[in-house]
Amino acid sequence: MLKRTVEDRFGFVRVRGELSGVKRATSGHLYLALKDENARLDAVMWRGTVSRLAFRPEDGLEVVATGKLTTYPGRSNYQMVVERMEIAGEGALLALLAKNKARFEAEGLFAMERKRALPFVPRVIGVVTSPTGAVIRDILHRLADRFPSHVVVWPVLVQGQGAAEQVAAAVRGFSDLEPGGPVPRPDVVIVARGGGSIEDLWAFNEEVVVRAIAECSIPVISAVGHETDTTLADFAADRRAPTPTAAAEMAVPVREELHAQLAELGLRKRRAVVRPLQLGRERLETRSQRLPAPGDLLARQVQRLDECGERLRRGLLDRTAHARTTLLQQAGRLSAPLLRAKVAHAADRLGASRLSPALVTARIVQLGHRLDGLARIMASLNPDKVLERGYVRVQSADGRTLTGKVAAAGEPALTLRFHDGELGVVPAGKGPVPARRAPASPPPEQGKLL
Repeated sequence: MLKRTVEDRFGFVRVRGELSGVKRATSGHLYLALKDENARLDAVMWRGTVSRLAFRPEDGLEVVATGKLTTYPGRSNYQMVVERMEIAGEGALLALLAKNKARFEAEGLFAMERKRALPFVPRVIGVVTSPTGAVIRDILHRLADRFPSHVVVWPVLVQGQGAAEQVAAAVRGFSDLEPGGPVPRPDVVIVARGGGSIEDLWAFNEEVVVRAIAECSIPVISAVGHETDTTLADFAADRRAPTPTAAAEMAVPVREELHAQLAELGLRKRRAVVRPLQLGRERLETRSQRLPAPGDLLARQVQRLDECGERLRRGLLDRTAHARTTLLQQAGRLSAPLLRAKVAHAADRLGASRLSPALVTARIVQLGHRLDGLARIMASLNPDKVLERGYVRVQSADGRTLTGKVAAAGEPALTLRFHDGELGVVPAGKGPVPARRAPASPPPEQGKLL
């Protein structure tokens, strides 16, 4: 009776208050409380209603809840069953947005040092957006016009309950793709959505989306809303595009412009190759014009050659004339009587210069005396000459003369040569005396020349 009374009396109510104690159960239902400075009202949202919310309820958010009052016998209290919930004015959303932005900035998620450069010509482009909206058609059309590329679309909700989780999952999914896998890994990711109110774009202000974009290993372009719309995803992304079409323009260059640029570079390269040749040719022509004619370069030498030739001709004539005059002068001296007189004088000189036998004989006698003196000196230096006075010459087995005790003691056998013969001996302790070979016959004495 109490439940029927409350529901009949308060079947439709609108309550404005601040959310408190927001908790989502495993069943999907949402339990919370609405409060102001004077009162507090428990509330519940069933799972089907929660899925239609355009934002994520959290503590401190001011909302306007529409529903009915009912009782809950399990705790003997009453509560509000919320059928629709809206944020209480744009100012509250902006305040929440500023609060979250300051928090993320303090963590460094929006730092410029985290921003990465976009690839110049991406081979694969990943797009996170709704597959049925006009956004994906605009992106594909713009990419086809500028630079046809391989596009991988990850379909997600872009508004309502669950949109933030799907967008975050899509960004992380692209980031986790392995190169060379069945699904090509994008070189750049575009997160796009069309324009709308701040409530419509609120999914891109959620913390889960901001963190997913900031942690993505692939450069991300945020293209959420129109040019005047700003979300926290724009600050976390590497680049912000004012519109989804502009995001496609940022992602790829214009192929025709690249072709024109390549053609221009090719033309500049050809000019750079030809220009030095042209400059060299112009310089060569300019310098060649300053050079004198070949005839002028040789004119002086030709003239000098002509002068030398003329001087040579005159010199030969003068030399011939002088030689002729000298010959005529010497011809008078070559008369026959003069020549016969010179021959007779030469014969007289030859006769006076003949050698007499006395000169040759005197020379021979002189040389003979000199040779006798050398023979006497050699005889006085002969070591065997002193043997006649009782000396002995000690020789080794091979005929060497030994002059010391040490040398003699080291020989196995010795020969003592006397003036009248030889005697073989053995040093003490060396054994019997070996047989002495017969001495070689002495060379015959050289006779005297004179």
